[in-house]
Amino acid sequence: MHAREERSLGELFAELTREITALVRQEAALVKAEMGRSAARIGTSLGLLVAGGAVAYAGFLAIVAAVVLLLATVIPLWLASLLVGVVLAIVGYVLVQTNLNAIKRADLAPHHAVEALQEDRE
Repeated sequence: MHAREERSLGELFAELTREITALVRQEAALVKAEMGRSAARIGTSLGLLVAGGAVAYAGFLAIVAAVVLLLATVIPLWLASLLVGVVLAIVGYVLVQTNLNAIKRADLAPHHAVEALQEDRE
């Protein structure tokens, strides 16, 4: 410890500069990691949002004709078409709304980094 007390003011400032630089880099890495996790969650929700729209559309294209024709044996063709269209629209709406809400609830703020910066400031 005696050698540590004999360091010059320049050496102390140089060490302080290195430590501050390291701290800033660590905080930047923390912010980057936190933002990456938040972006990944939003990316997943956006993917599911697109999937919800695609499922509604693909379901309409893939089975609407068969279901309409099946229902047309019991009810008029126009009513069968309307019924199938409404059901598929409701399914698509639910999928889209569920994932839009997940995106709105996503928290992008880097809480850990902000807390660490506040602690460092104190």
